[in-house]
Amino acid sequence: MSRIIITILCFAYITGFGQTDYTTERKHMVKTQLKARDIRDRATLHAMLNVPRHLFVPKSKRSQAYRDGPLSIGDGQTISQPYIVALMTQELKVKATDRVLEIGTGSGYQAAVLAKIVDSVYTIEIVKNLALKAKDRLKALGYTNVTVKWGDGYHGWPIKAPFDAIIVTAGAESIPQPLIDQLKNGGRMVIPVGPNNSVRQLVLVKKINNKIITKNLIPVRFVPFTRQNE
Repeated sequence: MSRIIITILCFAYITGFGQTDYTTERKHMVKTQLKARDIRDRATLHAMLNVPRHLFVPKSKRSQAYRDGPLSIGDGQTISQPYIVALMTQELKVKATDRVLEIGTGSGYQAAVLAKIVDSVYTIEIVKNLALKAKDRLKALGYTNVTVKWGDGYHGWPIKAPFDAIIVTAGAESIPQPLIDQLKNGGRMVIPVGPNNSVRQLVLVKKINNKIITKNLIPVRFVPFTRQNE
């Protein structure tokens, strides 16, 4: 029995739970930042309530993890505002059987939220340090249905295509054609689009009978979509 208790305590320390798992903060976030706005999708709300956001930010910022705003995660990248994560997830309208491609893994938080809802998530991160950390973090937290790859997300992941949904968490000047090609008929993509160093539009892309229909959702600010040759 003593060995079991020691193992549990060690796991709590390693994963960062320790004295608090921020359950109260997470409930408050969902109530005041999501439900109070326009987030109504039950699966999205459930995922946001159950993914430990504080474990996806630097330890020095854990007390700020559930605030209404983005946070720096190092390497010039950020973890998006909770509301934006929830909105993008909700707009994808994903189902339990879906396969989703994410461009811009970052800390792995958005992938973890999606992983609570869908069958599998394939996520690509161009910053090697972030990709490796996210891969280890997601594995340690038990997200076995997420596959992380270090690389240039512009060309998507052809060998795993087609995808029911695609989410891009970096601002692009235009929608990459390879991502359109890898989106299933009937699929949806959410991507921030617009000129660099300015406010972009969060765009919903729907593929219907091989035709593309786009809709502007809200103005947003995202770190830029970068390429390996830049």
